[in-house]
Amino acid sequence: MFLRYMPSGFVLVSPGDDLDAVLDAIVQTGYGEEFCLAFSLDRSFAAELMRAGFLVMSEYMGPEDNAGVIIEPMHHLIRSVLFLDRVHEGKTIQRFLPGYEFAFDRDFDRIIARCAEVHGEGWLTKPLIKIITSVKALGKKEVMPAAFGVYRDGELKAGEFGVIAGGVYTSYSGYHDESNAGKAQMILTARWLKEQGFAFWDLGMPLEYKDKLGAVNISLRNFLELFRKARACSRI
Repeated sequence: MFLRYMPSGFVLVSPGDDLDAVLDAIVQTGYGEEFCLAFSLDRSFAAELMRAGFLVMSEYMGPEDNAGVIIEPMHHLIRSVLFLDRVHEGKTIQRFLPGYEFAFDRDFDRIIARCAEVHGEGWLTKPLIKIITSVKALGKKEVMPAAFGVYRDGELKAGEFGVIAGGVYTSYSGYHDESNAGKAQMILTARWLKEQGFAFWDLGMPLEYKDKLGAVNISLRNFLELFRKARACSRI
């Protein structure tokens, strides 16, 4: 497949593209950017991007009040992956875990809104939140935005959202409102994913705290091979 480039040098992707082939070409040509560009806000296209292994991000094209957004499908050249039998829970967090109730997908809208509130819109623009929420409303089991949260006395203390594609969960963003809640949420999420038979947890961009959790950093080529095998195995 021939890649289409914008004058800026970024690869353009559009509805109807073979997105697996696009990613293969990105690997084969040595495209050095971690973003492509897209101008479609169609939710089915967004779902296909997610299913291909892109993280769907966005950016305002001008002042927020008057601007539209451009979609920026992201593909980290090095991906942080957590295999669920290799999680380093650590001893310190163990005493805090019994104080939290864990829930899968109980408060999706609240959690995604809180992520934007805590971190600022940045890539998580209001139009993108609508797109992600509309993909969820499609009800497709093969691609499902989902959220994880921990609660104390019924009050949400930490959460994150991302996308489930078959047997892979990909993190997008998370937050915590008290000490230890964020770490507890990650540990309990990892346990839940393992219990459900997920192949691995895609943590996106490599960071030190992910390494400490037990994640390993792999090339985009190797990630795509693992991802494509796992996405065919639905766990929800």
